[in-house]
Amino acid sequence: MAKLKALLQRRENHICADCGAPDPKWASANIGVFICVKCSGVHRSLGTHISKVMSVTLDKWTDDDINFMVEVGGNSQANAIYEAFLPKGYSKPHPDSAQEERQNFIKSKYELQEFLQPSLRIVSNFPSDVGKHATSTPHSGSSKSEIGMVEFIGILNVKVIGGTKLAVRDMYSSDPYVVLTLGQQKAQTSVIKRNLNPVWNEELKLSVPQQYGPLKLQVLDHDMVSKDDVMGEAEIDLHPMINAAAAFGDPEDLGDMQVGRWLKSADNALTTDSAVMITGGKVKQEVSLKLQHTESGEVKLEMQWIALNM
Repeated sequence: MAKLKALLQRRENHICADCGAPDPKWASANIGVFICVKCSGVHRSLGTHISKVMSVTLDKWTDDDINFMVEVGGNSQANAIYEAFLPKGYSKPHPDSAQEERQNFIKSKYELQEFLQPSLRIVSNFPSDVGKHATSTPHSGSSKSEIGMVEFIGILNVKVIGGTKLAVRDMYSSDPYVVLTLGQQKAQTSVIKRNLNPVWNEELKLSVPQQYGPLKLQVLDHDMVSKDDVMGEAEIDLHPMINAAAAFGDPEDLGDMQVGRWLKSADNALTTDSAVMITGGKVKQEVSLKLQHTESGEVKLEMQWIALNM
């Protein structure tokens, strides 16, 4: 603990990394920042896969936790990464900011990583505390805490339109939501109560690394007292869209046209062939999926591919 207390005594760590409140007594052990009690509550709500919140004075710290904090170097060093592309004139929360403002900033900074260099993303993992939506990335060294810079080739925007004839998992209906998984990233829609034909129209965003596999989709039934039930799943092959986009170059230089197609087959979950289109200077693909490993249900998506460093 002596090394942790010495780190906290540095001038830069005398204020909260997120809102500037004085004398922070909490920390995010897998991000490497010291934070105030108000911001710690928001960090905790993100889940331990994003921010592992610990009290500087009350919790028992492992050597790995402390060594990672020391390795990061404190608030200034962490903010130099997480706020590297903070928009000019952007107003960070202050100690007396409303909770909503504080939540929006912290989520944007650490979960969405909107202020990071666009082609980079930081992922962290504490194996003993991995949450429901855990993420991880390889890291050299013996420390259990892992952090790495992963280079991404593009952004995948997925609009979850809706589902039809979904399976019943409660007495007469279900409370469905959709989870998308790409490698170690997860994103999910809101829960729609008692509806087998839900309409979400929600946009989810995932970063696509240089080495990527299929986009995995799960529909789950939310349960207040027990584990959420699976209502079906499917996989989406991203290669037709990404390869077609790469072959045709900058979509803003092209007119509306079809550039590729993902064909329905016995080996995939498509209900019909899915065309890759350039529409209004954007690469888009509509996908209709028949859910697998369930008695019924289909889900419709609209995807948009945004290549980085075009």
